[in-house]
Amino acid sequence: MATAARNTPSVSGETASASKTASSRAEKRNKRTMWTGIAFLLFVIAGLVVGAIKANQYLHDEQQMPVQVIDFSGEYQHIDITKLERLIRKAQPGSFFALDVNDVFELVESQPWVYRASVRKKWPNTLKIYLVEQQAVAKWNEDLLLNPYGDTFNDEGVEMELPRLYGPGGSEKTALEGFNSMHALMATTNMAIDELSLSERFAWQVQLENGIRLNLGRQDFIDRLQRFIDVYPLLAQQEKAVRYVDLRYDTGVAVGWNDDNATNKES
Repeated sequence: MATAARNTPSVSGETASASKTASSRAEKRNKRTMWTGIAFLLFVIAGLVVGAIKANQYLHDEQQMPVQVIDFSGEYQHIDITKLERLIRKAQPGSFFALDVNDVFELVESQPWVYRASVRKKWPNTLKIYLVEQQAVAKWNEDLLLNPYGDTFNDEGVEMELPRLYGPGGSEKTALEGFNSMHALMATTNMAIDELSLSERFAWQVQLENGIRLNLGRQDFIDRLQRFIDVYPLLAQQEKAVRYVDLRYDTGVAVGWNDDNATNKES
């Protein structure tokens, strides 16, 4: 019995030592597994980053994904499509994916003869552009054109036979509205407006295609133009050609003849 009591502590010590060794080995295995997992995760992340970089480079490489076709549509006569395509390719030299549609839109709409435009991409290599061309209705101060809304744009050297309108800056819409009203009234005759001038004080003067100049003043210019239409058959019967007619009178007109003699005639 005494001997058995002495052997029991020795067995317990061996068991504790074996348990400690097993625990240490398990901890080492867990660490190895953890670091292996971390290394694998880092490898996967690195692969994804490299793949993303390569994919991005591929998609933005003009040689791999070029914009091969710029397809223009719409009705236009004066827009230089060749020049416009050259400008687009110079401003957007990248690939199909790198091309910025908003930048192309702004570039296209900044061209003088483009009134409106729409731009979109079409997979895999096409840029589609729909154009609405400016409509020129009159020349403005010799160096610009007016569209039907009174907006000015550059003619880019295009020669067109149009009525000539003159006036101070900012009066484009007023001048065009006045011209349209006068033109509609003159359409009832065989006469047409060749030139219209609006002074700094907004007084109207009209040059007709037959050479007669009309001074309409600032107010009631439509009524005064109608007065000229009414009196013109009488003036046309005269032997002398009419040079100008001043209509700034309440009840009559002043007529200038080609020999520079002026006479007053009641309307």
